Amino acid sequence: MLPLTLSVPKPLLRIGGKVVLDYIFDALPEEVDQVIIVVGYLKKKIQQHFGVKYQGKSIRYVVQNTLNGSGPALLCCKDLFSPGERFLVMYADDMPNRKEIAECLKHEYSWLCVTTNNSKQNGEAVVSDDGYILEVVEKPEHPVSNIVAVGTMVVNSDIFSYAPIQHPNGEYYLTPLMSQFAASHKIKAVYGRQRPGFLSPDEIEKINLNISDWV
Repeated sequence: MLPLTLSVPKPLLRIGGKVVLDYIFDALPEEVDQVIIVVGYLKKKIQQHFGVKYQGKSIRYVVQNTLNGSGPALLCCKDLFSPGERFLVMYADDMPNRKEIAECLKHEYSWLCVTTNNSKQNGEAVVSDDGYILEVVEKPEHPVSNIVAVGTMVVNSDIFSYAPIQHPNGEYYLTPLMSQFAASHKIKAVYGRQRPGFLSPDEIEKINLNISDWV
């Protein structure tokens, strides 16, 4: 996302007049009363933007000192949850709408999925005949499905009992933790709308040109 993120963290990039994280807050249901934000790169800018209360929701910050992936980012929050506590996990650079989040929360455990023509750049989902996620493979070399899991999940604190697994590119993604969680928990695949790319300044520009379709 360079050069846009040289001075601004990705969650604070502006799309359609608002920062990305604002769209996430807008989509959260009223029953979500606390948000935990894992910060690292340019963390003070995120803390200054949201403070300790935002849109009626209290905010806690957890610092990820080693920026080695989304898996360790989630594990940084381990001590903030009680045994068996259920919660929503969201990537800060995804923008699910209110309907998609509400549909995910209808199930005990769930993962928002979409269809795509480019599963090689995402987490490819293996879904059972009855609609539950069996496994998600991050950035597969040889995709076999057009279903990908995106950045909205409902899990419980059992997720913290699993160890992250390093991807060949060196990063520790959240997907291996979720695949381990899926081995002993029934994660419903919830299908949402297709998403545009969000990996380059050109893609940001395309989203802004069609912002009504996106949000």
